[in-house]
Amino acid sequence: MVETTGRSGPLAGMRVIELAHIMAGPVCGLMLADMGAEVIKVEKMDGDDTRRTVPPALEGESAAYMMMNRGKRGLSLDLKNPDGLDVLRRLLGTADALIENYRGGTMERLGIGYDTLRQEFPALVYCSLSGFGRTGPYADRAGFDLVAQGMSGLMSVTGEGPGRPPMKCGPPVTDITAGILAAMGVLAAYVHRLKTGRGQAVDTSLFEAGITHTYWQSAIAMATGIAPGPMGSAHPLNAPYEAFATADGWITIGAANQTNWLRMLKAIDAEALAEDPRFALNRDRMANRHELAATLAPIFSAETSEVWLGRLEAGGVPAGPVLDVNAMHRDPQTLAREMVVEVEHSRVGRMKTLGLPVKFSDTPGRVHGPAPLLGEHSRAILGEAGYTAAEIDGLIDRGVVRETAA
Repeated sequence: MVETTGRSGPLAGMRVIELAHIMAGPVCGLMLADMGAEVIKVEKMDGDDTRRTVPPALEGESAAYMMMNRGKRGLSLDLKNPDGLDVLRRLLGTADALIENYRGGTMERLGIGYDTLRQEFPALVYCSLSGFGRTGPYADRAGFDLVAQGMSGLMSVTGEGPGRPPMKCGPPVTDITAGILAAMGVLAAYVHRLKTGRGQAVDTSLFEAGITHTYWQSAIAMATGIAPGPMGSAHPLNAPYEAFATADGWITIGAANQTNWLRMLKAIDAEALAEDPRFALNRDRMANRHELAATLAPIFSAETSEVWLGRLEAGGVPAGPVLDVNAMHRDPQTLAREMVVEVEHSRVGRMKTLGLPVKFSDTPGRVHGPAPLLGEHSRAILGEAGYTAAEIDGLIDRGVVRETAA
């Protein structure tokens, strides 16, 4: 395991105010935090709804919340109170970026929409994440990953095959991808700000995040006018490129070009198939994909995954086991890439979380700490913003700010 103490990374010195909840906005914040930015998570007085996404929980703290918000500092603030808005404005005076993923119109009703804040903070990068974006006929609709997966085309191409019920991707891919796209947008706008001194609005959505995953399928539909359907684990453009059952499990094989096709045949002692006109070239294999899979299935089911993976690796064929999540966490490549790390949580103690998926040679990022308790850093953040101890006590007593002792 990797120890994660101290703050470093290419974004060290950047300050981000996160007014975000559940997943898409928090993913954006955690990406920036892992790359060194100071991310202050401003939660409503009863906390991000993910705090109530249980089970599972550890020492009363939601595992889902702790995953999405590690590395951030926590402030609990009543934004419906004018004093709470004053606190936020004071923090924004020291911030480089703001992230929000409230339903359309909410920020404007609070008086902190982009058009208002840009007058006061012209250098602020203001990032909005939503279900469908801040413009267009669906701008005011609430958005959830399931809905976005359905409307973006993802569910139409996910599943075992034609005639089966629509199926979503297992992970909430539009939430996660929207957060990553938002982080990319914030960084691009931040670079522009460093060059010009001017901030701007950044706007992305779950719907657009889902659409970005349809590059292959959209290319096919645009070229042919035919919308592709689900193909199980198979590829819409190359074969064989799918999962096969072995004697004791499943493996994936990416023989996605002619060189790897021939390498695979040699590795599995099936070189005679190279002469079969049904499988000679990729276009032939795609036209006869079901026959190809049926031909290969009994070959792979005759030996264990370990045997086949050894032979395929020796033959230079891209292949791998189908791992469950626990097995993925234990995989030596996962550990070597520091994708499972440990942090010290104020209440839970030592706990595991996922690491930063982007590596930097000169300014390495890392998970800088656990998720905050609700309002854990409220007093410290307000003190850094210039509030006196008596003023902080007053805000807490009036219910403007919530504090939770570690």
